[in-house]
Amino acid sequence: MLAAALALIPYPSIDPVLVSFGPLAIRWYGLAYVAGLMLGWRWMLAQSRRSGAAMTAGQVDDFLVWAAIGVVLGGRLGYALFYRPDFYLAHPLEALKLWQGGMSFHGGLLGVMVAMILFARRRGVALLGLSDMVSGAVPIGLFFGRLANFINAELVGRPSDVPWAMIFPGAGSRPRHPSQLYEAALEGVVLFGLLWWLARRIEAGRRPGLITGAFLVGYALARFLVEFFRQPDAHLGLLALGATMGQWLSLPALLFGLVLIVRARSS
Repeated sequence: MLAAALALIPYPSIDPVLVSFGPLAIRWYGLAYVAGLMLGWRWMLAQSRRSGAAMTAGQVDDFLVWAAIGVVLGGRLGYALFYRPDFYLAHPLEALKLWQGGMSFHGGLLGVMVAMILFARRRGVALLGLSDMVSGAVPIGLFFGRLANFINAELVGRPSDVPWAMIFPGAGSRPRHPSQLYEAALEGVVLFGLLWWLARRIEAGRRPGLITGAFLVGYALARFLVEFFRQPDAHLGLLALGATMGQWLSLPALLFGLVLIVRARSS
């Protein structure tokens, strides 16, 4: 096939399991979450040293645990509710098998939002200031998470004849867009660079909510765009107006982000 001949970049088959010790396996997917949380924590620590920062270094350390719980529980519950509600309602214990994959960023976002609200109330921290610090760190986790999706050969792209298309194991013989790498670049590298630049231009504590709004708008636009290259979930397909579930879930984030930007700029 001509399309197959144009797949000039072979898929680099990487074992999803980095190392195993008997029944215990360390997977790249799990390491991506650890790397995202640890490097995001370091980013927030650096921001906490700025004059006027919403949190101290000690509060950042404490929030790390809250963030981890919010990401894991929210991501898993979001995947179950948004993408496979029928299956998980019939097999609720399957939702506990995190090692089998299946996480939703939008669910993880909601989980972190709940964690931030609870933490801010309990510790007397300004919610939007906390949110701005967290938002600047999220693209780091997105970057590593999308690389893990690529290694797992999951969330593959749509069939394509572009020169960099790849044949993913378990996804048929047709070359496909490496959409996970598109997401890693846009949601991770580009979005982090934008928020880093924005954070440097704004004095800490001023215009609360602006960085959060920029993150939500940036993520929503990046995700909406990449969904045109990403294969829709087989059990969902295309939804109303030919949009994917990821695109529909991005719209509330886009609208809320715009509201925060307008509010911050008018304050």
